[in-house]
Amino acid sequence: MSTSERAMPPLVADERTTLESWLDFYRATLAQKCAGLPEERLREASAAPSGMTLLGLVQHAAAVERNWFRRVLAQEDVPRLFAPADGGGSGGGGGGEGEGHDGGFELAEDATYDGAVAVWEDEIRRGRENCAGRGLDDTSPFMGGEVTLRWIYTHMIGEYARHCGHADLIRERIDGRTGV
Repeated sequence: MSTSERAMPPLVADERTTLESWLDFYRATLAQKCAGLPEERLREASAAPSGMTLLGLVQHAAAVERNWFRRVLAQEDVPRLFAPADGGGSGGGGGGEGEGHDGGFELAEDATYDGAVAVWEDEIRRGRENCAGRGLDDTSPFMGGEVTLRWIYTHMIGEYARHCGHADLIRERIDGRTGV
């Protein structure tokens, strides 16, 4: 994801354009928080006692994209991403029995930023494809009930906003860089 793609969401737009624009804004913000850092700094947990890293946040973003836009919305039978070696955790929060919130945060020894971004961008592309033919009020089965695309978009905006705050703090601790 290129940091030059980060555009301010329109101030006047229909609901769907507003939701999709804010989601894209936060996706680009996360990419921007990682820009220009060498691999070892992207793996650095800089805000002790948390073990959270920028690379882990990118992996987690890919995992939640897959979970919500493919596993929940489109009901695709695809495996979780970045499950911890012990088999615990989740691939992205919600959507299945026994799933937690930690998918992607743990880093495999061979995990790379370029690899994580490639997976993330692919999940974003597939998610957009799954959303394209649906209305905001269209539903999918979820946890014994139903969930709308509108709810998923709203949840994802909140997910990214929260984690962009984490990324901002981690980046500031690494090299002092701040700002949106």
